[in-house]
Amino acid sequence: MSVYDDIARLYDPWSRSVIEDVGFYVDEALAAGGTVVELCVGTGRIAIPIAAAGIRVIGIDTSQGMLDVAAEQAEAAGVSTLVDLRFGDMRDPPVDGTFPLVICPFRSMLHMESDEDRRAVLRAIRKLLGNDGRFVFDVFTPSAEDIAETNGTWLEREPGIFERADWDEEGRRLILRVRGDGRESEMSLAWLSVREWVELLMDEGLVVEALYGWFDRSPWAGGEDSVWVCRRRNS
Repeated sequence: MSVYDDIARLYDPWSRSVIEDVGFYVDEALAAGGTVVELCVGTGRIAIPIAAAGIRVIGIDTSQGMLDVAAEQAEAAGVSTLVDLRFGDMRDPPVDGTFPLVICPFRSMLHMESDEDRRAVLRAIRKLLGNDGRFVFDVFTPSAEDIAETNGTWLEREPGIFERADWDEEGRRLILRVRGDGRESEMSLAWLSVREWVELLMDEGLVVEALYGWFDRSPWAGGEDSVWVCRRRNS
């Protein structure tokens, strides 16, 4: 059972203000010119707008609850024929073939808490990418200020929905708790430096084509957020 199952119906209200990345990923999908594989598809927050642009999406997630919501949303949006939802782990996604684009939005790579798991995901992604296929994802590295402002405090993210961040700076782990409408869940995320991400990607046969500091495609200049466009290295 996934930690997201308990908050599957709470997820969209909790993340309703997160819209800045949608257009970015839709543009990447349009540029890819073919079917997109989305890892950690969740409730379809990104997949459904991509499908609405006329592009087929294969969405993978370990939460059946989130996939159920995504299926309902795709049906309501009239794009269910373009959204193929599959239960599975992104370290071994249940997908055959190669594709022009694999995406992992909304910092979902941070759920991989060891280099072993991160490398397993990157190896799986490389196998899914066709020649010159691209992998696009975003992650964060928290600032000392953000940690100080949020550590150990319940904050009302949306009306009636609260979240609490407990930061372990030494272990580079975040325990994030979410509660609302009688539901509650706890998840763990682990962050890396940009330099460490570059090394991992290169080791696993991916070349960094662009590194942005935000979804407006401004260059990364040392901030908390990093948005990555990587290309499969052919060798």
